[in-house]
Amino acid sequence: MAHADVNPAASPRAGHAVALHRLAHARAGDKGDRLNLALFAYEPHHYDTLVEQVTEERVLALFAHRGASRVRRYLMPGLAGMNLVIDDVLQGGVNGALNLDGHGKTLSFLLLGMGVTLADDAL
Repeated sequence: MAHADVNPAASPRAGHAVALHRLAHARAGDKGDRLNLALFAYEPHHYDTLVEQVTEERVLALFAHRGASRVRRYLMPGLAGMNLVIDDVLQGGVNGALNLDGHGKTLSFLLLGMGVTLADDAL
């Protein structure tokens, strides 16, 4: 689901796409050329939606333009969250890349703009 399919101001409704930031928040950390994104549902009942739709494959596709080579996802059901470890996404590392502001915290907003579709039971 592309960014264009998401209305960030829309109220979450079953069967409609919303931006991930409507359901979750993220914390980020970077080390070398590896990015850690921890994603946590605001409401525990949205956790199943995150698990179903924020997959390793979708996250890798989202970061492909930055050269990401691999995503590993570690589920944290007790915290209604997950940790995503993304390799080769920082274009050589924060201090070695020629781009501006390649820190993990800025990249967490790319993830939070991803569209997710709510099921009837996720409201």
